[in-house]
This record gives sequence, C-alpha cells and structure tokens, in this order.
Amino acid sequence: MENNSTENLDVSGGGDEGSVNKAPTNGSPQKLNENSSLNPLTNQTYFADEKIQIPEIETGSFSFKKLWAFTGPGFLMSIAYLDPGNIESDLQSGVSAKYKLLWVLLGATVLGLVMQRLSARLGVVTGLHLAEMCHRQYKTVPRIFLWLMIEIAIIGSDMQEVIGTAIALNLLSGGWIPLWAGVLITIIDTFTFLFLDKYGLRKLELFFGFLITIMAVTFGYEYVVSAPPQLEVMKGMFTPLCNECDSDALLKAVAIVGAVIMPHNLYLHSALVKSRDIDRRQPKKVKEANMYFFVEAIIALLVSFVINVFVVAVFAHGLFQKKNSDVYKVCEAAGDTLGMDTFKNLSTPIDADLYKGGIFLGCQFGIAAMYIWAIGILAAGQSSTMTGTYTGQFAMEGFLNLQWARWKRVFFTRTIAIVPTFFVASYASLSDLGGMNEVLNAVMTLQLPFATLPTLAFTSSEQIMGQFKNGIFNKVIATLLSAAVIAINIFFVTQQVKEKLPNPNWEVILGIVIYAIIYLGFCLYFVIHMAVAMGAECLTRNRLIAKYVGGPAEMSFALTNPAVYARVNPAFSIQENLNGSYNTLRLE
Repeated sequence: MENNSTENLDVSGGGDEGSVNKAPTNGSPQKLNENSSLNPLTNQTYFADEKIQIPEIETGSFSFKKLWAFTGPGFLMSIAYLDPGNIESDLQSGVSAKYKLLWVLLGATVLGLVMQRLSARLGVVTGLHLAEMCHRQYKTVPRIFLWLMIEIAIIGSDMQEVIGTAIALNLLSGGWIPLWAGVLITIIDTFTFLFLDKYGLRKLELFFGFLITIMAVTFGYEYVVSAPPQLEVMKGMFTPLCNECDSDALLKAVAIVGAVIMPHNLYLHSALVKSRDIDRRQPKKVKEANMYFFVEAIIALLVSFVINVFVVAVFAHGLFQKKNSDVYKVCEAAGDTLGMDTFKNLSTPIDADLYKGGIFLGCQFGIAAMYIWAIGILAAGQSSTMTGTYTGQFAMEGFLNLQWARWKRVFFTRTIAIVPTFFVASYASLSDLGGMNEVLNAVMTLQLPFATLPTLAFTSSEQIMGQFKNGIFNKVIATLLSAAVIAINIFFVTQQVKEKLPNPNWEVILGIVIYAIIYLGFCLYFVIHMAVAMGAECLTRNRLIAKYVGGPAEMSFALTNPAVYARVNPAFSIQENLNGSYNTLRLE
C-alpha cells in the first residue's frame, strides 16, 4: 500500500462509472460509506452470509481436502458447456462431419478453459466479479450497452433451455405433452430453483453435480450401446484436419466454437469464486486459490468435454451420410410408428435436431434409449436454467447496482424467453423449433466480444490485478485466441444471415447496416480500452480517447493493491484523481 494513514473518507456509490465524489478543494478527507457500491460485499446475490471456509493445511503440498473446499464454482460454470444448444450442436456436427470435428470441440474447450481461468482470477484477486468491475471501469453508455448485450445472451440461452426442456417432455410423454404445453411447464423451473436455493450453497452445488452425473450416465449409456469405433473417435479428436468436408461441415465447426464459449459464462464464473472465504491480506492465499480454482475448472471442463464427445460420437456413428429413408426402414423394422412419422421414406439427407435424435435412438436401440436421451436433455435444460438465473442476477446487480428478489429475476428472464418460444411452438413444427437453436447460437455468438474484451482488459491491468496481472505470454496468447474466435463467430453469423435471409428487402439491409455500425463501434471502444489497460498508455495522448475511454491512471478509481481488496481486509484502497494529483483513499 502507498501509505498507512487512517483518514476517514467518503466515497459515493452513485455517479458515472462508479465514480468517486470529488474531495473538497481544501483537501479535507471524506468518509467511505459502508453502503457504498464500492464495498465489494454490498448487494450480493448469494453467499454473503454463507461463505465456504477453506481448511488450513500445514503442509505446502497439494491437498485434496482443500480442492474439495474449492470445488463447486467450476462445475456450475461447466454447465454452460452442456446446455441444450451445445448438445444440438454436437449432434449436428456428428451427422454432418462424423468424427472429423472432434478436434474443434477439444480446441474450443481448451480456449474456454483459458478464458474461464482469467475470469476466475479476476474474482479471486479483486473480490469483484466481471459485471461489478465493468460498472467501475467503463463510462455510462458503454456500460449500459454491455449490460444489454449480456442480457440478450442470457435470454437467448434461456430460450434454448426452454426448447430443450419442452422437447424432452414431449419425448418422455410419447408425444402426449405438446411442445407449447412443455414450454408453459418450464415456468415450474422458477419454483424448483427457489425451493433448492433455500437449502444453502453447498447443497445447491451438490445438486448441480447430480444433474451433471445424470447427463454423464445417460449420454454415456447411448455411447456404450451405439459402440462407435474408438480408434476413429481418437483420430478425430487429435487430427486437426477435415478432409472432404463441405461448407455445411465448416459451418458446424464454427457453430461448435460459438456454442461452447458462452459470453455470459465469464460473468458467472468471476462471481461464483467469491463464494469461498479467501484471506486476500495474504498474496500466498490468493495464489493458492487461483491454483485450486484452475485445477477444479480443468476437471469440470474435462467432464463436460467427455459428455460432448459421447453425443458427437453416437450420432456420427448412427446418422452420418444417412438419408431419411434409411432411418425410416429402421423404425419400420422396429414397429415404431412415431419414428415412421418423423422420418419420411424419402431419399433426402437427415436434418437432425434434439427431437429427431431421440426418435432415432428409440428406433435403433429400443424405447429405453429414447427415454434415457430425453432424461439427459431434461437435466441439461434444468441445470442451465438455474445457472442462467444466477448470471442474470449478477449482471443486473453489477452493471446497474440494482437488487431484485431472486424469484423476480427468474420470472423476468423466463417470461421474456417463453413468449417467443411459445408462439413458435404453437404455430410451427418441431423442425422449426430445432432451427431456433441455430439462430440463438448466432445471437449469443455476437455477444462474445463483450465478455472476452473486458476480461482480458481487467486481468491485464496492473492497477487492477497488481502482481497477479497477465504476463506478456498470457496477454499475447489470450488476445490472439480471442481475436480468432471473434472473427470465426462473426463469419458464422454472416453465413447464418445469408442462409436465413437470402433475399432481404432494403429495410432489413438498413437495419443490419445500422446494427453493424453500432456493434463494430463498441467493439472498437472496448479494444482501445483493453490496449490501454495492457500498457499502451500512449493512446491516451489522444484527447478523445483520454476523455471517453480514459486510462489506468485516469479512471475514477483504481485498485492499488488488489491482493488485499476484500471486506475482511480493512486495508481496501482506491485512488482519486484531483486535477492530476492522486490521493490514496483508505477504508480502515
């Protein structure tokens, strides 16, 4: 810390970008209010009164007991890698390119791990999650834009969960529960979530673990009964080629990346790690927490990767290069009338989705396989619903400094998600509902820069992360990978627009152009902010950048020693810029 004074200081929670009230001109100190939005434990969604204690282990070696104490946030985060949108993307990649895109799935998961590590480190080191840091580091307009983009991603994800749950209920009921009714039944998720939430954080984490286990068992069962050739699966996983792949396979590869790396998941993970009681007065403890959270994330994403591989391999083995007539004959031989109605006796390629995937499994391996598939999809939808609710709550509290009761947040998100999905389910076919997943993946793909760019900016800033900032190697690798993913995703969205709107009228074209200008403009803003945070302070010599973007030293406040930034530590500090002179403000 720069000094050890015990001045009483007053910092307001209001104002632009979490600004600090200007000190009186006579330099007299002000008092930091306990209710200020700068307090890192104000307005917590959960775990404010229930932090998981970390056991003290004398030995300096790796401790499984400590790992267990840190286990939880990573598995909750990994559920975004297993939502119905991901499962459908896996299924379609297997049908389109067999095992040849498994290496893309592996690479996307590794990149996801890199970004999740940075997200978790931000929460561990600063005691603030990503949305809270955005509130403090960005001007009002870009901050509100960020919040809107993340809300769109959350609602899009929730729509996929509604679709997955409705399809699962339709399959489990043998078609007796129509899709529109299944969509309405998902309202019950609200009560399920609130019921479980009352039993404490650790029990909630265990329940998520139970849902992941259900997915592993159900999709693992399908993998075992279909028995794909293991050598081909391994070859597809580690051979970065896609020989004889057509344009459709290329789009499926891009869709995998977009489905796996979810923008709102970075906001979620940075908040979940705050549930552990970490003594930030000791950098050694912060470093230890970073290590254990990273190990947990590796384990969690390894589990999610294996489950995704199960899905890809099952449908690659069963439906690659198959026509509708091929599956029709299988269903006819099994006496499955539902399958015969689903797969017409036509020589057209199969356009697979979650529903058709379940019907195929029922025809090929018996009705039990279809029910087991549906249970897995139901578990995916339910688990994703709950994590999506938390993400929405974190975003609202962080960006807007606004508290809502959890049931209101669930109701708000689910209502917006249900309305369009209900109308599609009522007036369209199952294939239309499945096609919605592709559109939703494209929508969420567009939001990715608004999670990766702030994450890279904050974790690369010495003013924010102190000794835990990203090194040169991490900065270069993470930036290049993020740029590649963003470029790939924009290509994917462009192709989706061309496919869905082959002959748009001028009003649609004008709307797309206006949105593209706004979108790219904000992307440029966040790129400049990231460059300044990474050390390119020469950019702030430009008056416009200095005024509208700022720099590490010109921010309203900056953390001067993040390793001690926590409510449990009385040495929390911020800086205030008074006409070029910086005063260190302290909460004693």
